[in-house]
Amino acid sequence: MEIEFNWGTLVVLCFSGILCFLLHYLYGFLWLKPERMREKLRKQGMRGPPPSLLLGNIIEMKRIQMEEKGLIGSSANVMVDYSVALFPYFKKWRNEFGPLFMYSTGSIQLLYVSDPDLIKEIGLYKPLDIGKPVYLTKERGALFGNGILTSNGEVWTHQRKVIAPEFYADKVKGMVDLILDAAVPLLKSWETIVESGGGIGLLTVGEDLRSFSADVISRASFGSNYLEGEEMFLKLRQLQNLMSKTNLFIGIPGLRYLPTKANREIWRLNREIRMLILKLVKERREGSQASSKKDLLQSILDGAKDNLVSTKDHDNFIVDNCKNIFFAGHETAATSASWCLMLLACHPKWQAQARAEVIEVCQGELPNADMLRKMKTLTMVIQESLRLYPPTAFVTREAFKDIKLGKLNIPKGITLVIPTSILHHEQEIWGPDADEFKPERFTNGISGACKFPHAYIPFGLGARTCLGQNLAMVELKIILSLILLKFSFSLSPSYVHAPAFRLTIEPEFGVPLSVNKV
Repeated sequence: MEIEFNWGTLVVLCFSGILCFLLHYLYGFLWLKPERMREKLRKQGMRGPPPSLLLGNIIEMKRIQMEEKGLIGSSANVMVDYSVALFPYFKKWRNEFGPLFMYSTGSIQLLYVSDPDLIKEIGLYKPLDIGKPVYLTKERGALFGNGILTSNGEVWTHQRKVIAPEFYADKVKGMVDLILDAAVPLLKSWETIVESGGGIGLLTVGEDLRSFSADVISRASFGSNYLEGEEMFLKLRQLQNLMSKTNLFIGIPGLRYLPTKANREIWRLNREIRMLILKLVKERREGSQASSKKDLLQSILDGAKDNLVSTKDHDNFIVDNCKNIFFAGHETAATSASWCLMLLACHPKWQAQARAEVIEVCQGELPNADMLRKMKTLTMVIQESLRLYPPTAFVTREAFKDIKLGKLNIPKGITLVIPTSILHHEQEIWGPDADEFKPERFTNGISGACKFPHAYIPFGLGARTCLGQNLAMVELKIILSLILLKFSFSLSPSYVHAPAFRLTIEPEFGVPLSVNKV
């Protein structure tokens, strides 16, 4: 008896089998795996908003955000916690569920942690147990890749060994002169504007400070200046703005692969930035500085040769870490300087005190490393500015194994979200004047400023604290001291208070200042 072979039936059966397998995989990935984590937390009394199958809590987050849109822009109080308007769902959920609650974005299960004692415990864990969320290398791959900001394990350990020595205090001390050189074009341009205005000028600070900070990181780490790397910085800025717009949609599987207009633009910028960095590397290898120049770029080139086997691995190591340093090295310092100037403009008493100190310390000379250490008032102003306006909104960590926080057992795979700004405005930590600009709270340092010093985290937490914080503080002291020496300033009536999330928190429309020469 002959059996007729039906190819059509076979194709249908194969297709059905593949479809069933795919649906089963997606159901397990999108629901079963995160639901098992949620169930472990629920059994311990943990609560949170109920998630949907594909998007988690994204729809509710968008709805709450739209309802609260414009809250900060309409507020005259510049001390208000920016997270109230930028991330209003956290305030709502915190009021409903307390300082610990769980939520989801797509397939990513997160635990919001704002309890100071638990944050201290998180900071004590070893990087192999708790590290940067794995999804960052995928969802933010075009900007960060697997560089020092997002890598984990042996890769991160190797990168830290290569990069950290370039930002030690003694090394940064030797960068003072080049930071002063980078400040000259900014100060001259401001003087020209003020003089052309008859002794008073209207300046919108933001892009000028970003160019200055980019020039610093270029000179300090890559042996070039901003003009030589201008195209790269502009493309990184475009990439940063594009990626910040998709922040809520992190965790939706496959979204980053779709050929949407935004994704195509991200892919293009990523290719072009990569080419510019490799061009810089080629020039260094072929130039006269190839063997004699010892800076961060050279350290990265040397570090790429260790424990890596293929040319692709070499190139990725170099490109990813250069992008990380270019971005982190100038973006956070520039936005922090903008917020410092905004707060000093709003508080003329502190502006006058900081200026008097700088004049007394410098004695008519440009600041040097020893002078910077004596600027106690300016240091307190910067610390208080970083408290009220931390450049990064969150510290995030992923549990790479089952861990324990207090009495809570955290399952492997949970991402911990620590809200920086909320901690910095918490009255339980800082007292009833937590929303006020009071630099004097730092008179006795961070340990004397608040009840829980480990809750002050403008540069991150634990072993993954920002490697460049020494450079950032020196850079801020130099540019602010030079501005105070040359100019007095007040906030322009045209200023609109609108902090914006661009991966860092920056003034949406810059900071317009009315400036006079001192």
